[in-house]
Amino acid sequence: MSDSRRRYDAIRSKLLQLYPQQPTGRQMQSLTVLMLMISGIVGSKSTQTRQVAKQSGESGKVESRSKRIERWYRHDGHTYEVHYLPYVRQLLSHLAVRTVVVAMDGSEVGRGCMAIMVNLIYQKRAIPLTWTVIDRPKGHLSAEAHIELLERLRSALPDDVNVVFLGDGEYDSVELQSYLSGLSWDYVCRTAKSTLIVVEGEVLRLTDADICPGSRLSFPNASFTHQGYGPVHVIAWWDRCHKEPIFLVTNLELVMEACSLYQRRMRIETFFSDQKSRGFRLNKSHISDPQRIARVLIAACLAYIWIIYLGVQAHLHGWRTVIHRTNRCDLSLFQLGLDLLDHFLNEGLPIDVDIRLPRDLLFC
Repeated sequence: MSDSRRRYDAIRSKLLQLYPQQPTGRQMQSLTVLMLMISGIVGSKSTQTRQVAKQSGESGKVESRSKRIERWYRHDGHTYEVHYLPYVRQLLSHLAVRTVVVAMDGSEVGRGCMAIMVNLIYQKRAIPLTWTVIDRPKGHLSAEAHIELLERLRSALPDDVNVVFLGDGEYDSVELQSYLSGLSWDYVCRTAKSTLIVVEGEVLRLTDADICPGSRLSFPNASFTHQGYGPVHVIAWWDRCHKEPIFLVTNLELVMEACSLYQRRMRIETFFSDQKSRGFRLNKSHISDPQRIARVLIAACLAYIWIIYLGVQAHLHGWRTVIHRTNRCDLSLFQLGLDLLDHFLNEGLPIDVDIRLPRDLLFC
């Protein structure tokens, strides 16, 4: 049996087992193609349709397999709610943590499109929870669009979980802050240095804050921008390794807690690198339709979570010393996962498939 077929069979067996109901008929057909795509994306380290088809594990002509995948991308019935949300709920339920930290950010995908992602911060990686794709490579979305995406996230979260939201300067709008506070979510967002705040009746432009390298300034109970939203906590933070300070707006009381959490936002940028240059080359896809790219992401993100799971297993069960150095580890969870899968295939070992990440390594 070929490596591609072994990989596909293992994916199909486990993901059908994890699906919350027994799929029948057309739903089974669509899930089967999704699992072929996951296998092909991992095997080819690409999201280009023909390359995915060649490594999918399905028999038959490559052209026929490619057309089957293309039909899947075009079908309006193949949605996040049907094909991804059930697995995200399994992942979050399995973690069973009281607090989740999520980050929102965007990056160019496909041909001239941009994906806005909301990811769970896990270890030094960001696990994709939900997304939207728009038909331009750059630019900012409205606060309403951000809120709509977070509403979709809420449908995946357990009822009793606490949430911390992290965002860069695009996500500091008064509308979004008000929405997050209304949900009793904590948040830390970057804000522009030109932002005006009111502290004890005095108007202050953040660029005028008297701060030196290696220090932090705290402005609790501030009113934010000309809209006077508040009270909020505004922080000026100049890390010694940065050329200039950054400015944060948050509803957290502790300065160090807010700064420490914001540092973890950078991990979503690592996710985009894994999906693109270091991994599945999503930026090289020729697809320019946002809806089709959104469907590609269903397969690419499930593939990503599985590979991160394998990277975690490499640490937990001693595989790291078999496939890498014994004295230190220079590889990310993502690269470790890819190497462990290669080891399973090369040695004829059973292929471990799961998307339920262990709680042991979750740092919240």
